[in-house]
Amino acid sequence: MTEMSRTERLVAQHKRRLNHMPWLYFRLKPRQLEWARPWQKSVHQRIAEFEEISIDGTAFLAETVAMFAEPGRDVTIGPLSHVGADCFIHGPVKIGRGVGINHQCSIDGGRGGIEIGDNTRIAHQVSLYAFNHRMAPDRDIRDQGVSSKGIVIGSDVWIGAKATIVDGITIGDHAVIAANACVTRNVPSWAIAAGNPATIIGDRRDKAAISGSELDEQS
Repeated sequence: MTEMSRTERLVAQHKRRLNHMPWLYFRLKPRQLEWARPWQKSVHQRIAEFEEISIDGTAFLAETVAMFAEPGRDVTIGPLSHVGADCFIHGPVKIGRGVGINHQCSIDGGRGGIEIGDNTRIAHQVSLYAFNHRMAPDRDIRDQGVSSKGIVIGSDVWIGAKATIVDGITIGDHAVIAANACVTRNVPSWAIAAGNPATIIGDRRDKAAISGSELDEQS
């Protein structure tokens, strides 16, 4: 077996880095895009080959994304969006433009579906489950099936690491969900919600503006 050249090893390392920090894909230089674009095209084709999945050509998907979509439960990935390593996505799920989903998230659209608005950011290990088990006391839970209302996430929303959003929830535009929060009630636009169960603790419009120098490593 021929030993990999330094250039090949460097490209392999770049791919590992992009899988776990996918927002960096959109900062690649033209010479890096020469190998990155064909690589992403092959990833897109493999993921969508046997599933009802539509992926915009400008989106980035990590190699280890597990994405499933039966007929009637489509997954759509909008332009300039990214999905990081080891995420699980099961349709119906509609992901808008410029959405960032970081590694190890779990997103299941149930029957009601999940919609994620433009420019929303979802940190690692966030869970979105658009279904619930029924819980009548006269039968085992496994025998009762599930209900599904769906989840709607607005635009320009930030969902912190390890947060959970349960079925039937709507999160308004520009809202922030704190890390480790469990959202069991609707969150209005601009609200900041934290805790388990999550409660409103503030409003983004009341906070001092963050300078651009503090946002150099956007994800």
